[in-house]
Amino acid sequence: MSAKHPIIAITGSSGAGTTSVKKTFEQIFRREQVNAVYIEGDAFHRYDRLTMRDRMAEAEAKGDRNFSHFSPENNILEKLEEVFEEYGRKGRGETRHYVHDDAEAKIYGAAPGTFSDWSPFDADSDLLFYEGLHGCVRTDGIDVARHVDLKIGVVPVINLEWIQKIHRDKATRGYSTEAVMDVILRRMPDYVKYICPQFTLTNINFQRVPIVDTSNPFIARWIPTPDESMIVIRFANPRGIDFPYLLSMIPGSFMSRANSIVAPGAKLDIAMQLILTPLILQLIERKRRAS
Repeated sequence: MSAKHPIIAITGSSGAGTTSVKKTFEQIFRREQVNAVYIEGDAFHRYDRLTMRDRMAEAEAKGDRNFSHFSPENNILEKLEEVFEEYGRKGRGETRHYVHDDAEAKIYGAAPGTFSDWSPFDADSDLLFYEGLHGCVRTDGIDVARHVDLKIGVVPVINLEWIQKIHRDKATRGYSTEAVMDVILRRMPDYVKYICPQFTLTNINFQRVPIVDTSNPFIARWIPTPDESMIVIRFANPRGIDFPYLLSMIPGSFMSRANSIVAPGAKLDIAMQLILTPLILQLIERKRRAS
């Protein structure tokens, strides 16, 4: 962690909703005039789309049905840790982009399913912002979490996460429900081993819980709406958190434990604005004092 060059990381699985949370951070950065540089977790995949398919087919031929993007072996986490470490020391680093589709191909000048070239960060950034699968990961020899100043977990209950992933992959990637089920099952061992443990290292977790029946996520016709959900907000260290103020400002909220607020799903954005803005400003003020 670094006072002069703070790092914020959002970590969550595919379909968890980290991209939506990123938009809230972008709103805060824009309003508070914070100059952030961004890292996407997909940029640190080890293989492009075609190579990953080949490696997956090879693994399956050998009887390995659990080859996935979630595992450290299929990501260059050593590079991610190096980037975090360098940014924390110098405020410098580099990243690239994984090109998902034709629209991004026009922006980054690379074919869909490949990576753009590595490029350096802007020289005068206030902080580094990461969003992806491994923002708080620890493995043998890798400790990304130790470099991060503010760690945020986005983790819907598992059935809701699956529903969101199924609907997204069918709509944007043309997958069938059966194909998405296959991906979910393939990733499950790595999900349990490498994704879930990160949520014990986060400073705050935002967990969305549906209040409608999601017993069989594979036949759900609609994603539960915010009005059909509640948000559980867990603080790892509740010291210094003004819970009475937050409860007064977030209509319909209550405390379920000494470190947890439960709020209506439609109030997620306002809850994040109220909770995260002071924390971001604290990082910026600490940076200014250190400089």
